[in-house]
Amino acid sequence: MVPIMSLWLPILLSAVIVFVASSIIHMVLKYHNSNVKQVPNENAVMDALRPFNIPPGDYMLPMCSSTKEHRSPEFTEKLKKGPVITMTVLPSGPFSMTGSLLLWFLYSIVVGVFAAYIAGRALGPEAPYLHVFRFAGCTAFIGYSLALLHDSIWYKRAWSTTIKFMFDGLVYGLLTGGTFGWLWPRLM
Repeated sequence: MVPIMSLWLPILLSAVIVFVASSIIHMVLKYHNSNVKQVPNENAVMDALRPFNIPPGDYMLPMCSSTKEHRSPEFTEKLKKGPVITMTVLPSGPFSMTGSLLLWFLYSIVVGVFAAYIAGRALGPEAPYLHVFRFAGCTAFIGYSLALLHDSIWYKRAWSTTIKFMFDGLVYGLLTGGTFGWLWPRLM
């Protein structure tokens, strides 16, 4: 068993490496550019929604408040008539990436902590690189990827978008596993 505190270096360094890799994926490779589409007649849609002053949050249209209402003919008609929408409303104004980037880095540290915990409980000092790689990398992949399936299953996010993000999670898991294998404690 390896104490989690002795794995602080691979935790932090893997978070930095994942942060850099995700920046390269999004700013250089840009295969996520097709994840969302522009609404037809965007200006008219924005003008139509603006008077409602919808506060930031997650919304669904149409929305019902009970299973009884969900089975009602009126609600069924709303669904047929459409549009059926799941949307996230962000605060108005200039978009700053600073908070999101900070949270992403902290998230990467949390994934690293879980990878350290699982690998540290399963393996001892002097564990072979591939054993460490397997435990830490698989745990990191799970942390970065599996919950993404939820949005495609329940909120109908395009499967292509989910698969691209899961591929990113695989890359991040491999990088995390490699970092832990490289920096795994060795007895002197």
